[in-house]
Amino acid sequence: MYKKKEKPFFTYLTVSEEDEKAGMICTDAGFCEVPAHTEYPPNRLLHPELYRQVAHGRTLNEFQIIYITAGKGTFEVGERVYSVKEGHALLILPGEKHLYKPDETTGWTEYWVGFKGEVFSNMLKRNYLRSDTVYFEPGVHPHFLTIFETILNEVYTQQPLYQIKTCALIFLLIADLLSRERRRSQPGHYEQIVEKTKYVMSQKIYETISLENLAAEIGFSTSRLNEIFKTYTGMTPYQYFIDIKIYEAKILLEQKMSVKETAFKLGFNDQYYFSRLFKIKTGIAPSDWK
Repeated sequence: MYKKKEKPFFTYLTVSEEDEKAGMICTDAGFCEVPAHTEYPPNRLLHPELYRQVAHGRTLNEFQIIYITAGKGTFEVGERVYSVKEGHALLILPGEKHLYKPDETTGWTEYWVGFKGEVFSNMLKRNYLRSDTVYFEPGVHPHFLTIFETILNEVYTQQPLYQIKTCALIFLLIADLLSRERRRSQPGHYEQIVEKTKYVMSQKIYETISLENLAAEIGFSTSRLNEIFKTYTGMTPYQYFIDIKIYEAKILLEQKMSVKETAFKLGFNDQYYFSRLFKIKTGIAPSDWK
């Protein structure tokens, strides 16, 4: 088992054909306490040549997340320069030249994990990962420390299917970073507006409600409510309303209510439209839902 006292720890992983087929691969991971006035990276010659250039500028063919838990330093990517402190995280995108290094007077403590594959590349293509969002301030949080420690344990022990387990943890890491960034970048009152909107819709789940009436009840214009809700949740109020109706429909159908009764109870005047919508959302016709 990986033990934190074994410092520093890093590994560059070989990849099997089975790992390649999964479309998501952990390529490397590590932990290091870098004292002040120390060459960076420490143990420089033990890293592959390309990785040694981190303090001077390099371009990788993989993603990396670096999490700083103590000290301070610098992160440069393109024309942007960031001051890095404890509790900050950096996202490296494939093909983007970058450098990062600790301040010579303080050093720093870092965790990192590298990853690649079609699954992660699709997150970049679909704008979940973006070149303008590569610097995060989640703070020194036990949750993130636990994720990194678990990743290091997985790559150290390399038990069967460790790659899939490690990539699942990388997904969790990405999701938490993006979620915290979205909340941080939005005004504090957005959450209250969204929660109030969700509550109103949950109370009207058996009704038909227009966006105009919903916005009027919340106290916003339709365009403004739509903008706030989608910015915070990633979906429009209408999409959310349909989703909670479909969820309720599943419960009613499981209680042996007919498709027609379910459709009308949930405010759909056309049971055939309801059936088409249900199948689009679930992949199963409501008459086959058990």
